[in-house]
Amino acid sequence: MKDIETMSSLTHAITINERKSIIITGVKKIDNFDEEEFFLETTMGNLIIKGEDLEIVKLDTYQGNVTIKGTVNSLNYTDEGKKIKENSIFNKLFK
Repeated sequence: MKDIETMSSLTHAITINERKSIIITGVKKIDNFDEEEFFLETTMGNLIIKGEDLEIVKLDTYQGNVTIKGTVNSLNYTDEGKKIKENSIFNKLFK
């Protein structure tokens, strides 16, 4: 596992090519993913990527780079962390 000093030196950038692929740098951790949603922890906050047929093409844990292919529909930064999953409509209904 990387030390905190190395992790804090990662720069964060996003490159999207024709909504068909996305390259993200500065990724600390991939918390959760499936073919419709990726939840990433980056050096600039938590990032949610939504789309269709999403899959990891390349993962470089040392450099903190991730390449994802599929149709990208939205990107959203959040400071709420994993609470997004926990606060889904179904969880709110059954509280």
